[in-house]
Amino acid sequence: MEEQHEQGKEIKEEDKVPEIVEETIQHLNNPVTDLKPIVKKYLSGVQKMKKEGNKFFFSDGDARVEVRVVSDEIIRVRLAPHGVFLDDFSYAVPVVDQKVTTFKMTELEDYYAISTNTITCKVRKADFHIIFVENQNQMVMSEDDAPMHWEENVEFGGYYVYATKKCQAEENFFGLGDKSGNMNLRGRHFQNWNTDAYSFGWDQDPLYRTIPFYIGINQQAAYGIFFDNTFRSYFDFGRENQQKTSFWADGGELQYYYIHGPHMMDVVKRYQTLTGTHPMPPKWALGYHQCRWSYYPEKKVKEIADGFRSRNIPCDAIYLDIDYMDGYRCFTWNKNYFPDPKRMIRELANDGFKTVVMIDPGIKVDDNYWVFKEGKEHNYFCRRSDDYFMEGHVWPGRCQFPDFTNPVVREWWGNLYKELVDIGVAGVWNDMNEPAVFGAGTFPNDVRHNFDGYRGSHRKAHNVYGMQMVRSTYDGLKKLMRNKRPFTITRAGYSGMQRYGCVWTGDNVATWEHLKMGNIQCQRMSVSGVPFCGTDIGGFSGEPDAELFTRWIQLGTFSPFMRAHSAGDTAEREPWSFGEPYTSINRAFIELRYQLMPYLYSVFWEHHRYGFPILRPLVMMEQENVGNHYRQDEFTFGDKILVCPVLEQGATSRMVYLPKGKWYNFWTHEILTGESEHLIQAALDHMPLFVRAGSVIPEYPVMQYVGEKNIEEVKLSIYYADYEVNSFFYEDHGDTFAYEQDIYSEKKFSVKGDLQQLRIEQSIAGLYTPNYELYDYTVAGLPFKVNKITVDEKDVKDYYMDERNCLRFRSNKNFMTVKIFGE
Repeated sequence: MEEQHEQGKEIKEEDKVPEIVEETIQHLNNPVTDLKPIVKKYLSGVQKMKKEGNKFFFSDGDARVEVRVVSDEIIRVRLAPHGVFLDDFSYAVPVVDQKVTTFKMTELEDYYAISTNTITCKVRKADFHIIFVENQNQMVMSEDDAPMHWEENVEFGGYYVYATKKCQAEENFFGLGDKSGNMNLRGRHFQNWNTDAYSFGWDQDPLYRTIPFYIGINQQAAYGIFFDNTFRSYFDFGRENQQKTSFWADGGELQYYYIHGPHMMDVVKRYQTLTGTHPMPPKWALGYHQCRWSYYPEKKVKEIADGFRSRNIPCDAIYLDIDYMDGYRCFTWNKNYFPDPKRMIRELANDGFKTVVMIDPGIKVDDNYWVFKEGKEHNYFCRRSDDYFMEGHVWPGRCQFPDFTNPVVREWWGNLYKELVDIGVAGVWNDMNEPAVFGAGTFPNDVRHNFDGYRGSHRKAHNVYGMQMVRSTYDGLKKLMRNKRPFTITRAGYSGMQRYGCVWTGDNVATWEHLKMGNIQCQRMSVSGVPFCGTDIGGFSGEPDAELFTRWIQLGTFSPFMRAHSAGDTAEREPWSFGEPYTSINRAFIELRYQLMPYLYSVFWEHHRYGFPILRPLVMMEQENVGNHYRQDEFTFGDKILVCPVLEQGATSRMVYLPKGKWYNFWTHEILTGESEHLIQAALDHMPLFVRAGSVIPEYPVMQYVGEKNIEEVKLSIYYADYEVNSFFYEDHGDTFAYEQDIYSEKKFSVKGDLQQLRIEQSIAGLYTPNYELYDYTVAGLPFKVNKITVDEKDVKDYYMDERNCLRFRSNKNFMTVKIFGE
């Protein structure tokens, strides 16, 4: 390698020596080392089999493999190289046991077959290959290309562990969290090691989060693999060898879950049964948020707040970045900038603004600093292998870092938020928790962690450090806020992080490429089980022009987390920063966000309760259409609204692919047929939006912040279809956990029409009763002239057709059946 570099030859990315092999070469070339060459060892033929409940143990005489039936569609596989399994503990999967109906084990001449009602796991006797087969069509979904294998790690102990599977010719792959670049992962190689990736680029890897879960689609059927290993891990989707897919890790156990579809949606939902869904956020968290590094002093914060209210631009939250602190010491205030934070936060709240503050993990080494004194006294900070404290420089200077994998430390950290909660802080943003350290990048490998009593070095704990930090933040706020829903954000995390906080894509750049990349990343995060995601609207670094910022606001309107953010060395970028006509366009789209709030909130409920992803790429809508495996601009928010962002500078139109069925242009109500592409006009004040025929979209009046107005009636926008479509409308108190005791209202609307009639039925579940009494209907696309309307068999006298030829009328909210008759 060195000779090649010295000779001036370019070393291509694909020619680089893998890190594990390079490490081995270094060991072999080091004359003072006693380390031996690393040799891969493979499972050989199956010699023994033993059953224990829903677990089946196979052995080749030395190594053991556990195959565990988790549910009808999920099977877990574990490898113990020398027959001893590690303790069964996972931060990602709180509870492994799920509902198993029936399963059986059959021994045949060539293999053992473990079957549920849906799938069969075959363990081939001769070579220990593991094969997953769909029962109905006997289709092979996932098949080992080589037996599972491992290498001893002489330096650290344990093993490098590997799995290699066959990659079919037409197979494509999706998921893996926040990876940048194209949606389809085929032909690429990835590394999972949470990294502070400032101003990251297209295809840069690794990034901030580790989500070792991917979805494969082959022969129109989907399956998932979740490799639950917190060490530095790798995935290769046919890059090294087009006929192989592989995943491996630098330590820990080879443990993965096979998750069956056959639909991509099913895979994601079942993955969420393992790792959990996001709890219902406070409704204000779905509003527009304004952030900058940093807004200070208090006068500046008030100026920003007044800028929104005086211009009638809705906003729910203003953020305080690290400059609000005293010398960047967490849980303190710079009294020169904010002499009375409690008063300021109260005044902001009186004007409808929630205050969100940043908290980092680095605690300044200062014996006069109360947080450091407490942590030092109780031994809460991380130590290195020779018992020195782990120290590194971040914003406050020399810092020590809590061990968030210790439950005692998590409880302590959660209680530190008491003063912030008492003075009215509504949300907390955990940053720098990869963990990031200036110069070194992150912690050294020899840092020790408690790991909830299962002990480990930083090699094991690195990828979960941020997740456990936001876990302690969430749990602490939940206790301190007394039944109010916490709002937490984290930059780093691991699978399961969605149980504790939302995310953004990190420190992006004000370019059109990053607008495209953020759109893909949010879709990818959503199908990877992390639904509450957004980007820094406008780009964190760099300078967007007015057009780019406006197009980004439009995309952000349909991001689950909508926040504008920018670095301190850039020009300020609030929605009004570029003047007219951009201010009015930005205002209109932010207002649209608030109009659609009941729909957005209902979609979030469908995620929390049923595991549906919030953003759904076209491949999820129509996986059987291979062309959709490569479409990545468009997505649906929920399943009713199709979003087609404009991602090219200067564009005033764009091609849009519509999935099968009929779709309404949101702006014009023009009806278009799916399974085809359409050229759609998209002037700067428009972004192509479409609504699925048959949908019922609930809308609120425009508000300057969530809860500003009492809802007197809810608008129901109904889009005619000549086939049956179901829609959901969810409501609750908006900020408590009462929904866990069924204090909510879940309304199901069923719409079905023909050439003479449209029928709308409503059913209601839950114990919550909204204050409003009326629905205000707007019915689009009726193919007939209206002759009569009945609500629960009673005639409606007052109805009319508006300027867009939509039927308008009102009824009581508790109707059971509405019928619209044609002449």
